[in-house]
Amino acid sequence: MLTYILFIIGFGLLIKGADFLVDGASSIAKKLEISAIVIGLTIVAFGTSAPELIVNIFASASGNTDIAIGNILGSNIANILLILGIASMIYPLATKRNTVWKEIPLSLLAAIVLGVIANDALIDGSEYSGLTRTDGIVLSAFFVIFLYYTFGIAKMSEESAEMEIEQFSHLKSSIYIVCGLIGLALGGKWIVDGAVKIAELFNVSQSLIGLTVVAVGTSLPELATSAIAAYKKQTDIAIGNVVGSNIFNIFWILGVSSIIRPLPFNENSRIDILMTIFASLILFLAMFIGKKHSVERWQGLLMVLIYIGYIVFLITSK
Repeated sequence: MLTYILFIIGFGLLIKGADFLVDGASSIAKKLEISAIVIGLTIVAFGTSAPELIVNIFASASGNTDIAIGNILGSNIANILLILGIASMIYPLATKRNTVWKEIPLSLLAAIVLGVIANDALIDGSEYSGLTRTDGIVLSAFFVIFLYYTFGIAKMSEESAEMEIEQFSHLKSSIYIVCGLIGLALGGKWIVDGAVKIAELFNVSQSLIGLTVVAVGTSLPELATSAIAAYKKQTDIAIGNVVGSNIFNIFWILGVSSIIRPLPFNENSRIDILMTIFASLILFLAMFIGKKHSVERWQGLLMVLIYIGYIVFLITSK
């Protein structure tokens, strides 16, 4: 029973730990006169992806690779179909041309690249399918290119320069960082341990738990950010937050996870990768169906219904 209680508490620790780490590190960076653009693209961006990263590090290190894979694929699917679906139902999500033609296609490319390098048996006829350490290095290289591109865009963006960063004393900032790291570490371990136990209790695969409960739980920061942004009618932030997170998840988090320990993919994972590609494709096509460069309320409702259908399929098939 304690394991399941800690599993629930773990999500709270994970999310709050990421908040504390971002606040403390951003404050110190600001005091060191590091620009708001750099802080936003490094500390804040990495901080919002910290829940997925920490869970994957613990899952990979402990050999629970199905949870690591399911967490990322499930998070990316939920980010688009569930989170953007809900956000666009709150307020239609109009986005900038740059996001339509560069960031969204890049998130689609990330999903396609993952589908190619994770299907060795299907493409090469190999006995092993999965992400090797070499694949992890390749994904990390893509991530470096993405960061370079993002920095170039941010330097031309006036909005990024206007980001407000609260400053604390060095002591308070340090306490925030330490508490954040402790929260992330404890939360990540408790979530992985709980996910394993839940899979055993209900006699289901770790992959199913990773794709559903763990994925949605680690995506809560993105849900909160996008929903609030939609409510405030800051629609480009709502979409940018999700698309950026999806690129981070594949190139950075799966890259790091597979470097720690190679991640084997089974045949069932092919469906989940295809669903990840499909979700990214839906988002791209939505930019040109109905109101141009916008996700309308009816499209958001359709996304949520597709996500519900996917979850039902997972539960009945895994």
